[in-house]
Amino acid sequence: MSAPASRQSVPETLDAWRQVTARRGFEGRVPLASLKRLASLLEAPDGEAVFSLDFDRDNLGVPYVEVRVEAELPLVCQRTLERFLLPVHIDQRMGLIRDEADEAGLTPGYEPLMVDPSGELETLALVEDELILAVPVVPVKPGTDAVEREWGDGPAVEAERPNPFAALAALKNKPE
Repeated sequence: MSAPASRQSVPETLDAWRQVTARRGFEGRVPLASLKRLASLLEAPDGEAVFSLDFDRDNLGVPYVEVRVEAELPLVCQRTLERFLLPVHIDQRMGLIRDEADEAGLTPGYEPLMVDPSGELETLALVEDELILAVPVVPVKPGTDAVEREWGDGPAVEAERPNPFAALAALKNKPE
């Protein structure tokens, strides 16, 4: 597969089907503060995301967009309650489909991306969706294993307690 023929700055919306036909690529930067849905998940919307979108068809003729995003997301560690930057590197190939039935025809490894027949695709919404998916449900700062060692394992303490049903087992096995 060859690289897209041309690279341009990113418009807010574009016609995905035209971009596939023209094999276009786009590059851009976006402040994290301008991505409102993502900003609500961050400790502070500082920094920016650098991204590229490359449209093409694979060897089987499946239209796709390759989304690459790099960012450092400011999050709060739920173990230490400290701020940390989560490095995010996304490289996702998304098969462009018109309806759900087309999903079965996608090459393995492609994520489906539903595009309406008009082809309108909001570029920043696509980038924001990928960044939102990269945010962990429970953010944990790398290297916080020391906290686990300091506090010990909770399940080991529970294993030392006597079984409350041991007395019933003894009654069950008692001859009458």
